[in-house]
Amino acid sequence: MMHTRRLFCAFFLLAAPVSLFAEKITFSADSMSGVAGDKATKTALVGHAFVKTKDMEITADEITLDGEDFRFITAIGTVTGKNSKSNLDFTCGKLSFDRTTEVARIEDTVHLVDNENNVTIDAQLVDYNQKTEIAVMQISVTLKQKDNTCTSAYALYRKKAQMLEMSGNPKIVQGEDTFRAQEITLNLDTQEITLDGRVSGTVTDSKKSSESEDVVADGEPRDDADVDDERMLEAQDEAQAFAEDESEQASEEDSSDE
Repeated sequence: MMHTRRLFCAFFLLAAPVSLFAEKITFSADSMSGVAGDKATKTALVGHAFVKTKDMEITADEITLDGEDFRFITAIGTVTGKNSKSNLDFTCGKLSFDRTTEVARIEDTVHLVDNENNVTIDAQLVDYNQKTEIAVMQISVTLKQKDNTCTSAYALYRKKAQMLEMSGNPKIVQGEDTFRAQEITLNLDTQEITLDGRVSGTVTDSKKSSESEDVVADGEPRDDADVDDERMLEAQDEAQAFAEDESEQASEEDSSDE
């Protein structure tokens, strides 16, 4: 009798989607514990677990549906997923998703791909708000886009605005150029970088194939005109020093002749 009941549960999960909030949730697994359909129940799907909602597809070793009308979805163990509304793919070790607030917490070796904007994100913890399309990333954050490799301890990715805000030893490597500051903001559309606080960096002069400083120690960026003025002053100093040396040598020769 118990064996028959288990087969029925497996068939129910595979063949009978449940309608909640006028939203269909489809789920399947090798086995299930709990009672499907009860508003206040906790249902655990174990082994090749799969859940599909209106905007989310999740596969994992184990998925739990919890709360009233299965509000909370928790997935653990080799989690992969897709958010069709935001066009995001992700892998991680644990996922928690609130279907009411549409906020997902993605944890443990997170890899997130924004297919629409060709952006990849790696971090240990990401909180993503599906309504605002804003991701808060923490711990060993790396974001890659075009020639940019951005790293920091904390970052805010605004998907709609295509803006990245970083803090916690942030750094941007843009091709052969490097930028550091206390806080860095990158416009991923225009590639404009804003550095705040004490900043430093290096840029490569493509004409001379040599590396030069692009910022000064006190955090003020160098203007091209300032650089040209400095070089002119250096040239004048060198010319003056050379003239003084020539004058001294001429005086010494005159003294010797006398």
